[in-house]
Amino acid sequence: MEDNTIIEIKNLSLSYESDNSTYEALKDINLTIKRGEFICIVGSSGCGKSTLLSVLEGLNIKSSGSVKINGKEINGAGAERAVVFQSYSLFPWMTALQNVSFAVYETYKKRGQKISKKKASEIALSFLRKVELNTFENKLPGELSGGMQQRVAIARAMACDPEILLMDEPFGALDAKIRENLQNLLLKMWREDEKKKTVVFVTHDLNEAELLADRIVFMVPKHIHAVIDDNLPRPRNYPLIQESKEYKELYQKLVKYFYNESLELMDIEGANL
Repeated sequence: MEDNTIIEIKNLSLSYESDNSTYEALKDINLTIKRGEFICIVGSSGCGKSTLLSVLEGLNIKSSGSVKINGKEINGAGAERAVVFQSYSLFPWMTALQNVSFAVYETYKKRGQKISKKKASEIALSFLRKVELNTFENKLPGELSGGMQQRVAIARAMACDPEILLMDEPFGALDAKIRENLQNLLLKMWREDEKKKTVVFVTHDLNEAELLADRIVFMVPKHIHAVIDDNLPRPRNYPLIQESKEYKELYQKLVKYFYNESLELMDIEGANL
């Protein structure tokens, strides 16, 4: 495996047993991700995007194949990975600061690194400042808007200093303006991080994928159909990139993949009528 490879997936398949039948969720997935890359996974609903991410999280166990991080087979969750979900997954009885500092303290402990609760709190507060929530650190999640809660979730993930950040449609439930603000915030934090995180980001939004990604992984049911380089110059922000010829060409390419997949599914369904 090359030195700059952090995630290596070979011939990954995953099946579920249900009601005396087998459902194949993933089949023969192959993907190599370099250290510091920002990867977006796109595809229609039910194609396996979130299932693939769950394998990287360690929540789902593969049926066959190999999934390695830093050359070691994944065996459950790991402190080198942090996850941000669409639901904010904050402890409702803890303040924003407590949610982040608790995660920092526990993650360092899992790594065998000594850290005081005071230091964990200082790290937490510094990341709440980065997401512009330092004046809300003593608020409970229920006292924060959806966008603010997701900022806390991002701060919590980044404060734990993971090598890999796994994100499952984290902005999917937010309105367009808040979504755009958080996209730009995430890019800024990723770009300015001294130890640039490897990000695997699931989304159904093609514009979001183009804005964020170094490479876009297009999935069809069970499979990876294509891996597309996103060579738009960085730093990126709306609306500037949307006016470029390169942006429009990449968008049309992705739309064509979606269109062709829909036609294939219609043919299959028609044949089964």
